[in-house]
Amino acid sequence: MSIDPIFIVIGAALIAVVIVVIGIVSIRRRKDEIEERLSSFDQTYSPFLDLEDVEAEKEAQGPTFKDKLNEALADRPIGQKWRQALSRADVKITVAEYAILHVLSTIGFFIVAYIVLFPGQIVMAVVGAFVGFFAPRIVIARLTARRLTRFENQLADTLGLWVNALRAGYSVLQSMEAISRDAPEPTATEFKRVVQEVQLGINMEDSFQHLLNRVESEDLDLVLTAVNIQREVGGNLAEILDVISHTIRERIKLKGEVRVLTAQGRMTGYLISGLPIVLAVFLNTINPGYVGLLFTNRGCGWPMLAIGLIMIGIGSALIQKIVDIQI
Repeated sequence: MSIDPIFIVIGAALIAVVIVVIGIVSIRRRKDEIEERLSSFDQTYSPFLDLEDVEAEKEAQGPTFKDKLNEALADRPIGQKWRQALSRADVKITVAEYAILHVLSTIGFFIVAYIVLFPGQIVMAVVGAFVGFFAPRIVIARLTARRLTRFENQLADTLGLWVNALRAGYSVLQSMEAISRDAPEPTATEFKRVVQEVQLGINMEDSFQHLLNRVESEDLDLVLTAVNIQREVGGNLAEILDVISHTIRERIKLKGEVRVLTAQGRMTGYLISGLPIVLAVFLNTINPGYVGLLFTNRGCGWPMLAIGLIMIGIGSALIQKIVDIQI
């Protein structure tokens, strides 16, 4: 039985829309919760608002399933790992919502594979569910990498702004506050968090460590180490940061040249890894009897698929290792 490709496109589009809507709803709910908590500290709230009644109503309702799940995952290693990943990607959802997103993505990919792409083939549906389980992690990893790249590209200009503020007579904290106002995103957000943590009473070294945990950058580690050493032994911080800024600019330039030279290798890796899978799906869609034996024959077809996927994974990993040149 062949399926019209238009139904494949419609099914995939519906699943994508459902996942996006769920993500938007979760983010909006999280934003409403944050604004509700912050409103309790607002000094301009209406005197007719009784916060004690609001809290009593929440206690009467009891914890929701999401709250219980978030509490269960909070102290576990996987929960801490997910929280750090979400913080690095700057995605405003809780660990519980991230776990629920894994479940929804797994079910969605399973349905698409079993009904649309590979009708009635439970093995490929399980493979689709496996891909769906890791889809949120792949998205978060891509967002983290993109955000880290933007931060590192802005770091040299950020240090220039920092140096100018110090030479104008600002303190270290005042300089970071100026950066949080004038720097582009994501630099402004990260430095604003550091300033807020210091104003709340957290030690500046601990705040720097939190920043480094959110932004895993060797250049940023060099900058923060220099600032911590200067605060302990003294010295001209503006001159130190000026020298580091020049070094970072040269490293960014060199990284750009290396990235251009390795672009062909990276594209080759993507093409070699994705082409067999796309071709298998396409052939199974237009002519299931031609490729269907690979998915129905347990004695020969399944081992061949397994070996092919393993070899594709090994080849992709080797290519990425070759083109990943450390500067």
